[in-house]
Amino acid sequence: MLRCIVRLQSHFGNALSLSKVCPRNQHYKCAVRYSAAAAERKRFYQDVSISQGEGGLYEINLDRRKLKTPGGKLFTVPNEALAIGVATEWDAQRDTLKFYTMHLTTLCNTALDNPTQRSKEQMITAALKFLETDTICYRVDEPHGLVELQKNEWDPVLQWIEKRYDVNIGSSSSILGPDIPEATKDTLRQHLNSYNFWSLTGLEYVITQLKSIVLALGMIDRHLSVEQAVLLSRLEEEYQIRRWGNVEWAHDYDMYELRARTAAGALFVHLSSESSTVKHKLLQD
Repeated sequence: MLRCIVRLQSHFGNALSLSKVCPRNQHYKCAVRYSAAAAERKRFYQDVSISQGEGGLYEINLDRRKLKTPGGKLFTVPNEALAIGVATEWDAQRDTLKFYTMHLTTLCNTALDNPTQRSKEQMITAALKFLETDTICYRVDEPHGLVELQKNEWDPVLQWIEKRYDVNIGSSSSILGPDIPEATKDTLRQHLNSYNFWSLTGLEYVITQLKSIVLALGMIDRHLSVEQAVLLSRLEEEYQIRRWGNVEWAHDYDMYELRARTAAGALFVHLSSESSTVKHKLLQD
């Protein structure tokens, strides 16, 4: 059984908290469970490790306690790379556990528990509905400066995705938004169907953060960086800030938080799509 101690740092997270910690004399029988009841808790473990269990799935261990989801399932992930990412989040916590900094853990829980009991097809349909209200498809017709800014910054991304997937999307300043052709929806549906359930969970999270399936796919396909995607999703807000000013610390905090959530979602998509495991060199005498 593989067991490796993870000593890394992480910048990703979401709000979760512990609701039950097993007594020390029941290490082998109990598992750590947590919920969204609180934002922080004192750290109760020293070592974080991963182990490979039944079916080749990977488990997270806090000391000798196995992690469980809020729904009571054994916390397991499909590959070692994602397991290391989750273990990193737990190991990066210091005296106080800040569950809102643990996005990968949260996304794994969502995939494992599936609290809304949705199918893959339902998730794809929900993702495609964002096309009808996509951030970069809705344009203003005034002021002139913002009109030009949207055209200069958003049009290249639209042109990229239309060429990348051979579809037509377009943009509109009408309150009804652009009229998305059914052929476009069918093509993107076929593409999204190539994602597994876990990856769709991460992609939907990214889409929700950016309010845009176009920007989300641009970032997942590595056409856009996290910073670019976030800035493009906030284009109108940034324009107004430059024009009227802002509360600097609040703006910076919001920007960094959105970057962290978006980056974590993109990382989750790539890690949950990874089929290989981390290879370890054999030490020779």
